[in-house]
Amino acid sequence: MTSENRELGGCSLHRLVSRPVVILSLGAGVQSSTLALMAATGETKDKLTAAIFADTQAEPSSVYRWLDWLEAEIQRSPYPFPVYRVTAGDLAEESTRLRVSKKTGLPYLGHNVPAYTINADGSLGHNYRICTDKHKLAVLRKQINKLRGKGKATVWIGISRDEVIRMKPSNHSMIVHEWPLVDANMKRTDCLAWMQSHNYATPPRSACTFCPYHSDKEWQRLKTEEPDAFASAVAYERRLQAAIKGVPRMTGTPYLHNSRVPLDTVDFTAKEKAEHPDLFGNECQGLCGV
Repeated sequence: MTSENRELGGCSLHRLVSRPVVILSLGAGVQSSTLALMAATGETKDKLTAAIFADTQAEPSSVYRWLDWLEAEIQRSPYPFPVYRVTAGDLAEESTRLRVSKKTGLPYLGHNVPAYTINADGSLGHNYRICTDKHKLAVLRKQINKLRGKGKATVWIGISRDEVIRMKPSNHSMIVHEWPLVDANMKRTDCLAWMQSHNYATPPRSACTFCPYHSDKEWQRLKTEEPDAFASAVAYERRLQAAIKGVPRMTGTPYLHNSRVPLDTVDFTAKEKAEHPDLFGNECQGLCGV
């Protein structure tokens, strides 16, 4: 609710005006950036109250440079809105930091990323993923609640028509999810075409540098186009492997690629092997990689 003051014959009239709270979950990738700029230029049916970027502090530097530009572009647009950057801390740090359970006194790792594992008996495994909940959903929800107050909020998520499998309804009674790109029948390629038609640069791919859900194509892109980001992923894998040795009940060795070999030894262009697919369809909240 907002208060508008109007002067009528020397008297002040206070009138409460109800405005819908419409918030964009901004991943700073192709789809959500397109949606942000469409709103900023007046090409969406509703105006945005705000956009929220949940920062894992683990994105490639290209994403942060793009986000700086995007925020400035939004502020000088015909329909500006604030962009909030919120964080639960450094995911690389939080997912490799040993904690001690108050209940059992045993060490454990939290904020897990979905790494692939080779267990002590040689069997293959896959770590349970909670990074999205801790570093995306929780901080987004906290900021959304601040903005909506006691009313409802509509949250736009930048999923395009070619990713409808990722559409998930809100589990909060006062928060409604909408997917404007799907409603507009726009695919990722349509988003890129829209950006080009408006003379905007191509947004980078938004995802943590060390996300095990990267496809071989994305791993190769990082390796060749953003070597610093790829090097940080290689270092993270080693760091995670060292950290897990401090948890006696976790006997599996984690890897970031499903071949379960060190990341810096993987040939992402090898034709004789089945390509590691893009697994963002498994990302249950539909908040990463957009």
